[in-house]
Amino acid sequence: MSRLSDALIPPSQRLTSDELHDTLNLGAGEVGRKRSAFLIMLVLSAIIAAAGVLGDSTATVIGAMIIAPLATPILGIALGIVVGQLRLVVSSLLWVLLGVVLVVAIGAMFAVFVADPTALASNSQITGRTSPGLLDLAAALATGTAGAFAMSRRDLSTVLPGVAIAISLVPPLGVVGVCAGVGEWDAAMGALWLFLSNVVALIIAGSIVFTLAGYAREPSSLPTARRRRAYVIVGIAAVIVVIPLAFNTVVSFALTSWGLTIRDAAQDWVGSDASASVAGVNWVGVNATIDVVTEDGSIPDTADLATALDGLPEFVGVSVRVQTEAEYSIR
Repeated sequence: MSRLSDALIPPSQRLTSDELHDTLNLGAGEVGRKRSAFLIMLVLSAIIAAAGVLGDSTATVIGAMIIAPLATPILGIALGIVVGQLRLVVSSLLWVLLGVVLVVAIGAMFAVFVADPTALASNSQITGRTSPGLLDLAAALATGTAGAFAMSRRDLSTVLPGVAIAISLVPPLGVVGVCAGVGEWDAAMGALWLFLSNVVALIIAGSIVFTLAGYAREPSSLPTARRRRAYVIVGIAAVIVVIPLAFNTVVSFALTSWGLTIRDAAQDWVGSDASASVAGVNWVGVNATIDVVTEDGSIPDTADLATALDGLPEFVGVSVRVQTEAEYSIR
């Protein structure tokens, strides 16, 4: 283990336990300075994130990611688990919870600028954060590992902005606030689950890296038996997060596959009518709507389409929505 630790984190570049503790613990060292900086940057990142989400601006949201300070107390939880300091775990958790409340509240306040809640369904900053899957968890684990390494090594501080962009903690909470503010609770819960999965992944990755770095063997660390309960709790949290993410991944894959089948069948169905075309297939739950555009509103016999879709599961509903190309000048 020592050789592996030295290879991953050379002794000359490794932060001491006291240095890492001072970096990640908002209750150690210059407490006033650290806490004020945390709150100021958190509020600013929340405002930027909410504005970027509502403006559907990727560049603005990235700006919020870069300055968001939430990763510090989350990695503080990981360090507290590794060294067996319950006080550090609890204090860091409280700062994370405070951050969640502040960011969600700011997002909810920005919801007053939403004139049409239904327009949020086409906002890429929202739709990309309301249906997390296993790929999101894998990315969060890799990013958390990178972040913990960067925190442990003196020579990797330059990668921290990239890690901040990749881990995405504040934007999902901004989406939670905006969606909750307009009553879109399903979307809000999806974004909240993305945030929770990122937090759990960051704690797991941080715990592994800090253990490999040798912080668990520091004289100030508690015996392994005293830390076992914390590891069990983190493991249970990981399982709780993974199950719905796995389910969501399977459902997303199935809907994509069925959507392609429906689209291909619909295109063959309208193929005999040169004036008709398939504009798209939209899902609401397990019910698919085929958007067909025609000149006069007429469509082929739907019985032919139903026959072509016999291979779909019985619980999948399919309907056709017809749009015409008619245009009327009103003034």
